[in-house]
Order: sequence, then C-alpha cells, then structure tokens
Amino acid sequence: MLSPYVLIQLVCIALFIYGIRLMNSPKTAVRGNLLGAVGMAGAIITTMLEAKVLSAGLVWAGILVGTALGTWLALAVKMIQMPQMVALFNGFGGAASFLVAALTALEGGLNTFTLFTSGLAIVVGGITFSGSVVAAAKLHGVMHQRPVHLKGHNNYLYVSGLIMVLSTLGLTFQVGAPAVHIALLIVFSHVFGYVFTIRVGGADMPITISLLNSFSGVAGSVAGFALPNGALLVVVGSIVGASGLILTQIMCRAMNRSLMDILLGKTTVLPGKGEPKPDPTPAPAPEPEPAQPAGPSWQEALRDAEKVAIIPGYGMALAQAQLQVKQLGELLESQGKEVRYGIHPVAGRMPGHMNVLLAEVDVPYEQLCELDEINAFLEEADLAVIVGANDVVNPAAMELEGTPIYGMPIIRADKARCVLVCNYDTKPGYAGVDNSLYQMEQVHLLLGDAKDSLAQLLEAAKGEAAEVIPLPEKETPGQDPVALLEAAQRVVIVPGYGMALAQAQGQVKDLVELLQSRGKRVEIAVHPVAGRMPGHMNVLMAEVDIPYELLLEMEQINDQFQDVDVAVVVGANDVINPAANTHEGTPIYGMPVLNVAEARRVIIYNLDRSPGYAGVENTLYDMEHCIFVPGDAAVTLQALLQALRLAS
Repeated sequence: MLSPYVLIQLVCIALFIYGIRLMNSPKTAVRGNLLGAVGMAGAIITTMLEAKVLSAGLVWAGILVGTALGTWLALAVKMIQMPQMVALFNGFGGAASFLVAALTALEGGLNTFTLFTSGLAIVVGGITFSGSVVAAAKLHGVMHQRPVHLKGHNNYLYVSGLIMVLSTLGLTFQVGAPAVHIALLIVFSHVFGYVFTIRVGGADMPITISLLNSFSGVAGSVAGFALPNGALLVVVGSIVGASGLILTQIMCRAMNRSLMDILLGKTTVLPGKGEPKPDPTPAPAPEPEPAQPAGPSWQEALRDAEKVAIIPGYGMALAQAQLQVKQLGELLESQGKEVRYGIHPVAGRMPGHMNVLLAEVDVPYEQLCELDEINAFLEEADLAVIVGANDVVNPAAMELEGTPIYGMPIIRADKARCVLVCNYDTKPGYAGVDNSLYQMEQVHLLLGDAKDSLAQLLEAAKGEAAEVIPLPEKETPGQDPVALLEAAQRVVIVPGYGMALAQAQGQVKDLVELLQSRGKRVEIAVHPVAGRMPGHMNVLMAEVDIPYELLLEMEQINDQFQDVDVAVVVGANDVINPAANTHEGTPIYGMPVLNVAEARRVIIYNLDRSPGYAGVENTLYDMEHCIFVPGDAAVTLQALLQALRLAS
C-alpha cells in the first residue's frame, strides 16, 4: 500500500503536469501557473514532513528569505526586464542543484551510483548557473549583446569538458580527495557555461533561455538521484527538462536552424560576410532615409484599409507601447476593419514575450496569430503596421546567404499592400543584418519612439487632428486645459477607479513624463481607499513604472494643494468630493478626502458627472475654477497629450 507521502507526491506531480498543459493557451496560462505553484508548495511541505525537518528553524528561515526575495522581485522587476529575470531563475535552479549535489558528495560512505549522479548534477547545475547569469547580463545590457568569440574558443570548451569528465570519474571511483574533484567540477562547469553562452548573440537568446530552462530541470532531476528521498525531485526535474527541450526544439524549427549550430556560433558571422543569392534584391544602404513611397499616403492607407495586421517586436517592449497598440487595434475595429496581431515565435527576448505584453493590456487572445496564420492573412492584408520589430520581418532572411538570419522563417509583412514601420530607427536588429524591407516602395517609415508614432496613427485613424476636448459652456475663454498646463509650474495628478476601468494608467504616465520634460514639478496624490482594494492605485502606477517617489499619500499632500497650480483628476470621485466636509447625513460625511478643491485650477477627466459609489453629488464639479472633461479617460487624456505635443 502506498504511503501518504507518496500519494501526496503523486498529486503534486499531477498538478505540475496539468499546470504545464494549461500553459499551452494564454487563456488558461495564469491558472496553470497557479496550479504549478500549489503543487510546488505541496511538494515542499511533503518533503519537509518526510525528512522530519518541519521544525528545523534554518529550513524555515531559508523559505522565508526566498519568499521575501521572490515577492520583492515580482513587485520591483519591470515587465520589460522579465526575460532577464527568467534567465536568472533558471540560474538559481541550477545553483540549487549543484549545491545540493556538492554537499551530498562530501558525505562519506556513498555508493558509486550516488557519487556519479552527484558529479553529473554539479556539472549540469554549474553550466546552467553561469550560462544563465551571462544570458541575463546580456539581456540587461551589463554585457555586450553581440556574440563574443574568444581566441581558441572551442579549446576552452574541450579542456573544461575533459577536466569535468576526469573529475566526475575520479569522484565516482573515489580516486583522490572528493573535495578536490568537487572543486574542479564547480570551477570548470562554470567556465564551460560562460564560454558557450557568450558566443550566442541576441537574436538567438530566446532559444538559449529555453535551453537553460531545460538544463535547470535536468540538473534538479539528476540531483534527485543523489538524495535518499529525491523521487519527487527526479520526476519534477524531468518534466521541466523535457518541456524546456521541447520548447527549444519548437523555436529552433521556427528559426530554421539547428541547436548545435547556435551553440557553436555558426549562426553568427562578421558584418559583411553574407553574400546575396544570384539575382537578389539589391542590398540596402546601411542607413536608409525615410522614403516617400509612390501611391497613397500612409494616412490614406490607414483610412482605407479593410484588413490590418499589427506586428509587434522588442521595440514595442522597450517603448512600453503595448497599450497604444491595443488602442489602435480597438479604434480600427470600431471602424469595421478586421485586425490581427502577428506573433513571431522568437520576437522579443524570451519565448512568448509578445503574448505576455499584449495579454497585459487585454488584447483578445483570438486575435493573436502565429507565424503561418498571420502570413496567410498578410497575403490579403491592405496594411501591415510594424511596431518595433526588425529581424522577424526582414526579407534578407530569404535573400542573404551566410547571414545569421538566413533561412529563418519570417512574418511576411512585405506581402501587404502597404506597410507602416513604427521603429525607433533603421539600424539593423540584433542579428546585425540591414533590413531590406525599408527600401520597398510600399513601405512608409515612421521613425522615433513607438508611442509617438502610434499617437500619429491614432490621430490619423480618427480622421482629424487631435483637438483639446471642448470645455463646458459656462467656462470662460482662457480656461483651456492645455494653456493651464503649459503655464503651470506644479501639477498634481489624482487617479481613481475610473482610471482603472478605462485602463488609462499608460496615458497618466505619458502625461507625467511630458510635463516633466518641460521642467514642471509633477506628483501623484493617492487616497488610501481609491479603487477597489488597498493600494489599488499604487499597483496601477507601478504597472507602468511611475517612480515610487512621485506617489504621495493623503497626509503628505493635503496641506500643499493650495500651492498647486493645476490638479488633474483622472477617474476619481468620492475621494475628492468636498461634500464630505459639508453635507451632514450623507455616506461620505466626515470621511477625509483629498483637498483638490484648494488647488488654483482643477481639470477633471471623468466619464460623466454621475455621483460616485456613495451616491453623493460632487460639489467640486460646479466650482468656478474647475474644468470638467467628460468621456473615457484613456481617450480624453490621449487627446490632451496630443494637444500638448502640438502646442510645443
């Protein structure tokens, strides 16, 4: 009969497997992740019970430290930094495995099999850790992201590999001191991991991260063989290793290259080495100037298009323009156009990077198309909008032999009748290959920050230049929100639940940055009960990377509103309602509110003038120094931003 420990372990394993299955679809990925977390928690507790260390203070201390560190990373790490964090997590898994294996090997009286698996776990764990650290450093810009080829590069791999084999055999058959073999394994496994990873370029980094993820699972599985109660670790590590390897193979097929060629640096050549095939498309100039294609303007193409493909890349992530991408897609759909998003399997810096960013702003999953599906759509598309993508849409992949991307399947944006490129510049991507798409006659280049380029597209899609929302009739000339903000020295923005409903935090951040760029002091006032949970506004502001030091609590800002030139309210109602101080018997009477009414001028971007959840009319709306701008906050703030940019 199976023991309770084994039964619980089987349940945990089932949760892991089912959780991974749910991650096949973006719709169920979050649930799959939660199931995996529950399975991991159960595995940890079961292992502690079986090993009779439930009361060990050191073990609990380690768990608490790890939990605190993980929570801090989840809150502090920006979405744009997620690839390097994933790489680091892979490294931590490898480090844990080689430390466990090393400590196990130092114990006396072990059999040959245990010593062999310990040595193997040290090797795989060390390679995983050092390789993952290099990958994270490249992604974070700490190390050069181009491939690095050392003199006699392969010799380092051969020598370190030979030493690891000999040390593993020496440890297995107990030749010499075990500590010496363990030290050699640790040192040279790290050397091996470092040397083979620095040769991988940025274009191949998603595959490398996937492979290192597989290595972390293999290291854990092998380490489990060295432990007396490591069955659960063996199974779970095998699952992680196998799933990581499958993903690596899928991505290699997507790039039409072999894993061995990537690891041996054969996919990277020095600039200029690639030669075109016979009768190729002429090679582009290194720095093409924005062309004026023949035929209709891009504004006309955007207006007349019926089928539109939006193709995001890493530049969208850098500009944090996913919210603007969603707004463009929704606006085009509202005009009766068919919109699809083309996702290349290796776009970004980790597997699924674009899916994560678009899911973050609630782009419908059914609109996300993989390579084959989007290419079929592009055959009939009127317009392709490229947002920060380069290598994955570069026709040179079909033309220039010997270049890093030659033979890689790409998204065929060049097949669309018209192409709008919203990239920062025309420089080559991480593969270092000039993009011949930029020279095609149907291509329009909108160079610069993707947010600014998308703002132009949104303006054009609306059919007219962005204008400041008209003021209420009772307001007098000169009470123009743009003029007020242009003249202001100190601005305080007050977010509320309406901002959350409109998902307007991206526009709030843009407004903060735009005003700061013009030398204005900008702060954000946060009421403790704004939103639907404690810290709701703080979370939304952190989501778009607004600096924490700009967020002021009520007690910090309330006495200073009289010195504020303009207070901008975004979707807040009850928490700024002066009726809380004057209307006895109402639900909000006596509730501390933000003293927005004391600011010299107030601009309110709320959906309408209806009372908030408390059901109390807001007396601020009718004060002489207040401007009320009704409508969806994301739309009205975008109009404000465009008008401010035009005013400059």
